[in-house]
Amino acid sequence: MSAGAFLIAAAVAAASPAALPGWAEEDHAAALRAYVQTCDLGAAPADEAACAEARGLRQAGEADARAFFERRFTAAPVEGEGLLTAYFTPAYEVRTAPEPPFVAELPTGPGVGSSPGSGLYLKPEDLFFLQIQGSGLLVTPQDPPRRAVYAGNNGAPYHAIGRDLVARGALPQDRASAAAVHAWLADHRGPEADAIMALNPRRVWFAVASDDGAEPKGAAGRALVPGRSAAVDPAALPFGALLWLDADQPRLAGATPTYRRLVVALDRGAAITGPARADLYLGRGAEAGAEAARVAHRLRLWRLVARPQP
Repeated sequence: MSAGAFLIAAAVAAASPAALPGWAEEDHAAALRAYVQTCDLGAAPADEAACAEARGLRQAGEADARAFFERRFTAAPVEGEGLLTAYFTPAYEVRTAPEPPFVAELPTGPGVGSSPGSGLYLKPEDLFFLQIQGSGLLVTPQDPPRRAVYAGNNGAPYHAIGRDLVARGALPQDRASAAAVHAWLADHRGPEADAIMALNPRRVWFAVASDDGAEPKGAAGRALVPGRSAAVDPAALPFGALLWLDADQPRLAGATPTYRRLVVALDRGAAITGPARADLYLGRGAEAGAEAARVAHRLRLWRLVARPQP
């Protein structure tokens, strides 16, 4: 559904955010702080007015933040049920010269068809997952961490190899998390793992930069806010859209049962297609990665649309 068609359909079913499932349990003050950072992405007059008011309330407490969202927005359901996944900024150990198992050179370049070497070498399974995440931290024993920043891709579609491992009996369905796939690749490093990784034809190139400790920028050009930013399909939902996630029925063992919260659409992903699809950004490091690996939940989405001012 195009953004224009979405707005037409949304106008029919719009309701108060107070009616959203889990709304009363939301941390509205935290949601407001995240919204303020990117609310200027909205172009409509109602968006601009809501953004201006929000900036005056950036230090608001819970009651005032909740009242702001309920007064300023209507909640319109996005068509259909889909899938919530999650991603994070990983940190991978690298070497400045190839030495087993650090034999996969980080490809760098400006875009499609360009992949000169970077002089940084990762374990093959780490490079594979770095390309899935799109950015990450590169850690060497002797130097400060550096960032691998997304710089382009080969245009091929993304293929989830977890399904192949399940189909081959290598992993059970409810245990085929990203962490389990990574562990399997490490345990079968060599021709067997290479053959599985080759089933995903998508390749990403990077630029290498110093690490300033900040969160990465999404495709909207804004820094991602852990737990409050999501990748969407921009053909269905525009960057800057304020969304309510209602995600439950996790597919993977050990997962958080539900995700119900306000997020802002700030990024895109190769596997994120269609209106009822989102990839939640959870932050940097191992803890965020452990949580992200278990997110595969049934998703219903609402878009919060700013009310026109009288």
